[in-house]
Amino acid sequence: MVKPNYAFDKRQKELAKKKKKEEKRLQKARVSEEEKQAELPPLAGSDEPVAGGA
Repeated sequence: MVKPNYAFDKRQKELAKKKKKEEKRLQKARVSEEEKQAELPPLAGSDEPVAGGA
């Protein structure tokens, strides 16, 4: 009879939790980025270079 490898199972479970947590963090970052973009009105004439000193 084959012995179960508990260490391997535990590591796989930890990796799955870590991956899920990272995906959640990235999704929250994307949502907050979109909210920031929605809050900021587009700047008028933003495509024109700024007239400077020289």
